[in-house]
Amino acid sequence: MKTKIYILVVEDEPEVLDSIVRDITEFEEQFVVEMADTAEEAEELIDSIITEEKGLIGLILCDHVLPGKNGVELLVEMQNREETRPTRKVLITGQAGLEETVKAVNEADLKHYIAKPWEKNELVSITKKLLTDFVIERVDDPLPYMKVLDSERIAESLRTGRKLTDR
Repeated sequence: MKTKIYILVVEDEPEVLDSIVRDITEFEEQFVVEMADTAEEAEELIDSIITEEKGLIGLILCDHVLPGKNGVELLVEMQNREETRPTRKVLITGQAGLEETVKAVNEADLKHYIAKPWEKNELVSITKKLLTDFVIERVDDPLPYMKVLDSERIAESLRTGRKLTDR
């Protein structure tokens, strides 16, 4: 049985959350999309995915300004946790200042910063690239993902037998 890979979207504004999820629906064929509106709820989901579902979190799309703990703090905590260190982390926000963004880059291995409002094509392109990276690096059989991800890069990794970490 193939391990489920999840996309976690963390956003406290319902309309924005719905918009992000709607923009990435093409990935739902191969990835489970989970949503949280606080960092604390996201942490509970992460624990459930890892321990109960035995799944992997391939990508997190996270707002910075959240009630309680902010998005950068959540991303840093994920980076410090062995099970979520490989997760591709994206900050989607209109509010993070330079200091918070630098912290996310330096301490959370932030893979991308998307400013609100975003363009759907940009979000889809970034999602596809980062999930392709994750699948090439972490999945033994990436063939089922070729339909929704970057099939040329996956084919190249299969042809050469090289993972991203080998480069």
